[in-house]
Amino acid sequence: MTTSFSPAGVEISIQDNGQGISAVDKAQLFSPFFTTKPTSKGTGLGLFISQDIIKTHKGNLTVESEPAGWTRFIISLPLSIPVS
Repeated sequence: MTTSFSPAGVEISIQDNGQGISAVDKAQLFSPFFTTKPTSKGTGLGLFISQDIIKTHKGNLTVESEPAGWTRFIISLPLSIPVS
């Protein structure tokens, strides 16, 4: 895990060295109810809800992955949000 800070915001990067995510799965990763787990082992809502919470705070949740190599999730959040 790494963090970086700039005048615009903060970025949190979490990376593993597992099997990676295929391009097909990556395209659906933030969709509600998408899961690669057996039916009784997951709801497929975790990343969908996480992305929604981060977007509510005007941030972004992105993923980078190298199949058979690694996966990195990046959370970017602004330091301030304009009041409308």
